[in-house]
Amino acid sequence: MPSPTDSRMVLTVVGPTASGKSELAMRIAEHVGGEIVSADSMQIYRGMDIGTAKIPADERRVPHFGLDILDPGMPYSAALFQDYARACFANISARGKTPILAGGTGFYVRAAIDGYDFASGEQSGNPVRERYAALADAQGAEAVWEVLRQRDPASADVIHPHNVKRAIRALEMLEIDGASYAERARRLSNIPQVVDARIVYLHVDADVLHDRIDARVDAMFEAGLVEEVRGLCERGFREACTARGAIGYKEVAAAFDGDCTLAEAREAIKTASRRYAKRQRSWWRRDARAHVVDATDADFERILEEALRFFAGEGEVRP
Repeated sequence: MPSPTDSRMVLTVVGPTASGKSELAMRIAEHVGGEIVSADSMQIYRGMDIGTAKIPADERRVPHFGLDILDPGMPYSAALFQDYARACFANISARGKTPILAGGTGFYVRAAIDGYDFASGEQSGNPVRERYAALADAQGAEAVWEVLRQRDPASADVIHPHNVKRAIRALEMLEIDGASYAERARRLSNIPQVVDARIVYLHVDADVLHDRIDARVDAMFEAGLVEEVRGLCERGFREACTARGAIGYKEVAAAFDGDCTLAEAREAIKTASRRYAKRQRSWWRRDARAHVVDATDADFERILEEALRFFAGEGEVRP
């Protein structure tokens, strides 16, 4: 099999949930002598293991970074991940290893390799964010959006009234940096790549992917997802379990509250995971740098060879 020509290049593996990113990343690492930096906004949290499909520690065949670095619910951001990931790349390369970036959070991947100059509001723990989060808790998401509509109508036009996280982000940018979210969003496609990296995107046919997602969720319940969520809630991490992006956790927590049965929670997780996979596909479909490798058949020997050929410069960006 071919090998990448530059050991400092960041070999990047992306794709929707349940597409096989983790397995491919480990196989690449084993082949080239690499170490993996995880780009997953939920796997950074300790104790959130089953519901995030985190590879168990005893199954990690190569060193991994970006897993279990914070307690659940602690604030984090793409800006913080940018610093963390680039420090990992430098450390891995300095030891003569190849950095491999793999994960399903598209914005984290782009933050790591592209020239995002994050506004100060993107950092965690700022008072503007806390003020509007409190407003959302007290009066609901639409109250925050209404403030945004009055102060920055152009940004309100591109943000759904129920997307409280994005509305708060827009207000942070406005108050801290005097910048418009809408204007910055229009410039995102022009942000240059600043880290030497190549991207492989794992494609899985939709019907097959849906079946994999359903099977994965069933396996999570069999592995103890309900007990994991209960334990997190009992240890004081209930807020983290009910966060907007905590797929798998918020549905089980809702069952604890009597809002649904556990069987209904299971189906809700499958539906939410399919929707998340669709968003992930849309994210990378817009990025012409991503080399598509068909992973529908889960033939990882072939998938590995195709990925390595591309990383070594033997393939076109789009097949």
